[in-house]
Amino acid sequence: MNIIPVLDLMNHQVVHAIEGNRHLYLPIESCLTTSTDPIAVTEALLALYPFKVLYIADINAIQNNGDHKKTIHELALHFPALEIWLDCGFDNEATIRSWETPNIRLVLGTESLSNTQQYQRLLKACISKPILSLDFKNNKLQGPVELINEFNLWTNDVIVMTLDKVGSNNGPDIQQLNAVNHQSNPAKIYAAGGVRNIEDLQLLESLNIEGALIASALHNGAISNKELQMFQT
Repeated sequence: MNIIPVLDLMNHQVVHAIEGNRHLYLPIESCLTTSTDPIAVTEALLALYPFKVLYIADINAIQNNGDHKKTIHELALHFPALEIWLDCGFDNEATIRSWETPNIRLVLGTESLSNTQQYQRLLKACISKPILSLDFKNNKLQGPVELINEFNLWTNDVIVMTLDKVGSNNGPDIQQLNAVNHQSNPAKIYAAGGVRNIEDLQLLESLNIEGALIASALHNGAISNKELQMFQT
């Protein structure tokens, strides 16, 4: 299983995401570091375990309220061996084309999309292989709901992002993951939101989930280096 740490960037700090309620996000408190600086937090995560992939959500960009483009480019240059999955709320081809850094893959989140035609245009504009994020809140897909059934438009890697579960300490959204994974073949499915501990990871692995995006359980020490070694592929 591929465990992917998450950096949520807002107002030039790493913040703690809480159930998709972005107005409530506060600077992160971590047992790994006292810093909220993106590079320092990434270094602390890599000191815990040599992760291969890092997921970054630019909350300002997603909310159309500034961005962290300079910071993200600095991260990509500082950690060239790290593959970065990047969600900036992409909704137009020009923004897509402005990201041509070799170790960055773009995440197309449904919450930022208006329709499937827009999604298809963004897919074509991507240079590296993009990632589809199916964004759920209140048990509903945010964005074009028809994408749930148009499997031919899915990318090879698909994130099931349950925003209500993010930072909630309530466990992953097993029902939604099962529903998507059942119909996703051959896409690889990644769980995002709610992972608390090794038991949650074991459950996800038993369901043939390819990987999990995690923040809180790393920063609060619930998942250790020893446990990461058990799961990382």
